[in-house]
Amino acid sequence: MGIDLPLIWLLIIGFGVMMYVIADGFDLGIGILFPLVTDRSHRDAMVNTVAPVWDGNETWLVLGGAALMAAFPKAYAILLSAFYVPLILMLLGLIWRGVSFEFRFKADETHKPFWDKAFMLGSFVTAFCQGAILGAFISGIEIVDGNAVYGVMDWLTPFSVFTGLGVVIAYALLGSTWLILKTEGDLQRQMIQITKPATFALLAAIATASIWTPLAHPDIAGRWFSQPNIWFFVPVPVLVALATYYILHTLNNDPHAGPFIWSLLLIFLGYSGFVISIWPNIVPPSLSIWAAAAPPQSMGFALVGALLIIPMILGYSAWAYYVFRGKVKVGEGYH
Repeated sequence: MGIDLPLIWLLIIGFGVMMYVIADGFDLGIGILFPLVTDRSHRDAMVNTVAPVWDGNETWLVLGGAALMAAFPKAYAILLSAFYVPLILMLLGLIWRGVSFEFRFKADETHKPFWDKAFMLGSFVTAFCQGAILGAFISGIEIVDGNAVYGVMDWLTPFSVFTGLGVVIAYALLGSTWLILKTEGDLQRQMIQITKPATFALLAAIATASIWTPLAHPDIAGRWFSQPNIWFFVPVPVLVALATYYILHTLNNDPHAGPFIWSLLLIFLGYSGFVISIWPNIVPPSLSIWAAAAPPQSMGFALVGALLIIPMILGYSAWAYYVFRGKVKVGEGYH
């Protein structure tokens, strides 16, 4: 029995995307939460919690894109041609956010509000575009003769706008729970207050997507609710309810890492539902991972590099988070 290289590469890409959502999610969430925090010293402390790691977090996005191009070039070409506009907007948001991140530290008091607004805008645009791409991807792309039959603005639909806002909410929740973990005092108490409505908002978004998606796509409904699949997938909504309960429960007991860990589980469950909905396609609704795969020799060669690079990324990321562990005080750095 041979090695299923397309499946291995799908797992690698899925892992990279999930790591990006986790790592850059709370990072972007901090910018999304900026409008709710008016105190300048609190904003500085929020940014200081991710200052040592924010640029490294985006390594996972590069890994996911490069892996898609190497392992599934047909899917890469189709997706990029279909999603040029939101991808360009996303990249512009990341660039603008990165520039504002650096400049707000060096700006004088006159110009600092401008860079704060730029940081908010870049974070929101990036998160919204990622969610809109997710919604358009789930909705599917018609393929004729190997090319996407897709207008330049076909990605913008009511469903993609909804998923865009859903990702904004998800990142805001990750950001608030990250700040509960990394801060103390008044700022931490404010984040506790924000986390409660953010949790309910994300739960409502997950529930709405869970209803909207199968109603709009009979093939997805068949995958979720046919026998015996439904018995395997029943634990997913149960675990979503449990994760939501424990996020809210830990907020009442001198919270530290608990809300962030349970929020990660909630995000992961939403991600698992997305994977179940599109499996085994790399471009829904019809292009499977095996049909889009590169030649086995290319996939095998690239796999050697991936197996070397991924442990290195994990290693230096873990070391960075370890070195900069602990609380960040308002008006100071790490202690």
